[in-house]
Amino acid sequence: MTRTVFCRKYQKNMEGLEFAPFPGPKGQDVFEHVSKQAWQEWLKHQTLLINEKRLNAFEPAARTFLEEQREKFFTNQDVEKAEGWTETQDKGNSA
Repeated sequence: MTRTVFCRKYQKNMEGLEFAPFPGPKGQDVFEHVSKQAWQEWLKHQTLLINEKRLNAFEPAARTFLEEQREKFFTNQDVEKAEGWTETQDKGNSA
């Protein structure tokens, strides 16, 4: 049976994650309020940020930056974009 959540990003009921994506209260919050689709989109965006900004996920400053961006992403605030990134590139088309 598919679990549904009221997705914070899309503001509607959607398929939820199967488990919390990371431990602790923030992971539980994502599990309870973020859809599977929104989480997959965040992972893709996070990967772009890590690669383009050459972030080291083991550095506290990078983790803090990514946490801030994740919160903005799920609440539809302006988030950092990878330099030179366009939506058409993301869809596999060349720009």
